[in-house]
Amino acid sequence: MKLRKVTAASAAVLALAVGATACGGGKKDDNGSSGGGHKIAIGIKYDQPGIGQKTPQGYAGFDVDVATYVAKKLGYSADQIEWKESKSADRETMLQRGDVDFIAASYSITPERQQKVDFAGPYLLAHQDVLLRADDNSIKSPSDLNNKKLCSVTGSTSAQNVHDKLAPKAQLQEYPTYSACLTGLQNKAIDALTTDDAILAGYASQSQFKGKFKLGGFKMTNENYGIGVKKGSDLKAKINKALQDMVADGSWQKAVAKNLAPAGYKNEPAPKIGDIKS
Repeated sequence: MKLRKVTAASAAVLALAVGATACGGGKKDDNGSSGGGHKIAIGIKYDQPGIGQKTPQGYAGFDVDVATYVAKKLGYSADQIEWKESKSADRETMLQRGDVDFIAASYSITPERQQKVDFAGPYLLAHQDVLLRADDNSIKSPSDLNNKKLCSVTGSTSAQNVHDKLAPKAQLQEYPTYSACLTGLQNKAIDALTTDDAILAGYASQSQFKGKFKLGGFKMTNENYGIGVKKGSDLKAKINKALQDMVADGSWQKAVAKNLAPAGYKNEPAPKIGDIKS
């Protein structure tokens, strides 16, 4: 009789444990994949108009639309997405720690980053350019950036690329965000802001900045935007399939037109999965 009581109690404890596990949801496995829970954590930029921006109305931009589409294909509705800010310098660490399931944050695929994380995509081919004050006619080519104060964000490769390959005398300035760089450009603390043309077009098209800035029109590099996942994650293949579907059903081009075309941005055709332009 005593043995039966102990067995029954143990069974009850086991049932409670199983129930608690089933209700937990959202727990990630060692590969950073979702275990079929109720939420998915996605990293985006918060300060890139047209790409990824946190606004009083919610989250907006091309990366946000891409991430939302991918999440839906993975089985998550928009209200099941937990958005997390992913600054350039923090992206690899966030993926390695499992803070997010994937990152869509103007995340260029590079060999150095591929050593630390995996990438799905690419899903956009952008080109590095510069944003200048509208009344500044002193910078007409990349070489004119020599002896100029050139801004980019901490963790980004953009300014270093210009310095190493095109303008070795450029004075590099690192700011924590693109918004901070933009303020510096407006206040003449810096002479040029460099990053991808898609990002710059988003800034230049904002109503409060119309007429104040201009794109240099330099296609200095190819920037292959990918979706970052934890190394070894099985999400990579699933996200690649979702990106192919997005292009095939026309949603990709609609997202480009909605977020980037108002600035006069001329996008490249949707890249094929795995086709990384050097």
